[in-house]
Amino acid sequence: MSKKYDAGVKEYRDTYWTPDYVPLDTDLLACFKVTGQEGVPKEEVAAAVAAESSTGTWSTVWSELLTDLDFYKGRCYRIEDVPGDKESFYAFIAYPLDLFEEGSITNVLTSLVGNVFGFKALRHLRLEDIRFPLAFIKTCMGPPNGIAVERDRMNKYGRPLLGCTIKPKLGLSGKNYGRVVYECLRGGLDFTKDDENINSQPFQRWQNRFEFVAEAVKLAEQETGEKKGHYLNCTAATPEEMYERAEFAKELGQPIIMHDYITGGFTANTGLAKWCRRNGMLLHIHRAMHAVIDRHPKHGIHFRVLAKCLRLSGGDQLHTGTVVGKLEGDRQTTLGFIDQLRESFVPEDRGRGNFFDQDWGSMPGVFAVASGGIHVWHMPALVAIFGDDSVLQFGGGTHGHPWGSAAGAAANRVALEACVKARNAGREIEKESRDILMEAAKHSPELAIALETWKEIKFEFDTVDKLDVQ
Repeated sequence: MSKKYDAGVKEYRDTYWTPDYVPLDTDLLACFKVTGQEGVPKEEVAAAVAAESSTGTWSTVWSELLTDLDFYKGRCYRIEDVPGDKESFYAFIAYPLDLFEEGSITNVLTSLVGNVFGFKALRHLRLEDIRFPLAFIKTCMGPPNGIAVERDRMNKYGRPLLGCTIKPKLGLSGKNYGRVVYECLRGGLDFTKDDENINSQPFQRWQNRFEFVAEAVKLAEQETGEKKGHYLNCTAATPEEMYERAEFAKELGQPIIMHDYITGGFTANTGLAKWCRRNGMLLHIHRAMHAVIDRHPKHGIHFRVLAKCLRLSGGDQLHTGTVVGKLEGDRQTTLGFIDQLRESFVPEDRGRGNFFDQDWGSMPGVFAVASGGIHVWHMPALVAIFGDDSVLQFGGGTHGHPWGSAAGAAANRVALEACVKARNAGREIEKESRDILMEAAKHSPELAIALETWKEIKFEFDTVDKLDVQ
């Protein structure tokens, strides 16, 4: 045996490699993509992952005799080859439910991806998927409101919702920021939003922004007769400051707030989600920092796991990428984790990247938010990919309109309604996209100008993180 890897790895095999184990319904199941160091057998490095993420340590210890280790240990019960990859393999590990604190996503991730990613026997490790048992899901509150309640609150049905990130996202004064919000909302959007990194900087303290935005939202509602909202970012340096901002948004009568759930942390996010349910507020979730964790195809945590964790931790809307815009994400993978956000049951489907059946029980669903480099020419594809229970969110694709943000918003609204009407009439909106949009533009000069402005803008790059399917 090679001695180039950690002491204790070989010994893990007898205890944590259990190919005859049949997982229980109450087990939490995880699929890791494992790339071991040269010379380490697959079974040994897989067993080491199971050990280091549950009860193992590098040496045999006397205190093992003080507990029922066989009851608490994680078990690697299956190994599979990764299609098209000769150096990596999938390790499927079952964890007893008693290893995890009820309702704590923080504890689950601390256990599964805490220390093991630094293990010397590994070159790379990626958490591809988790099957949360229904017994654990029932201990989590999940979304504060969910899709049905949000539609009722906003009085919007039968179509995707429209949003827009305020640009430039940094540098505007509170009053000028509110002016841009007003222009977008009066032009026809349902929501506008703070971007992930607008918090409380010297050029615009959070209280000033909240006040000017609230004024803009109310004025736009009066002029349009529609319910409007703006995602007021409550992410802050401390939980106390986060709650202070949330309380002020409620005092201003605003329907929705926002949180950066990865940089802010799952503990803060779960607490804020519970506050939102108690206080009748919707919660928009930005995924800032996700690509640091999920983009490398062999190391980190896949976004489908982060999406599942968010549904359990709590949020009513979550950014998912766009497929067609400027951010990473292929169609089938994106559809796979959109299903995890919205459906009650998601079957195993390797073609969409789902390694396990996932039963969500009666947990409410989360709106998928398509945001990042999209414009009116993308609208047919967005409606086809994301369906009605989504928020289609344009930044530069609104503000970049030659006639201004209100005209850009109007163009987005006309394009959306034209695509929904065509879809409902049975037309294949992706194949007929040009005809549908040009026909609608005959009655909307704002849309006509938008189509001319962005006719050459495309984001056609190779996908870095592809599905492991041949």
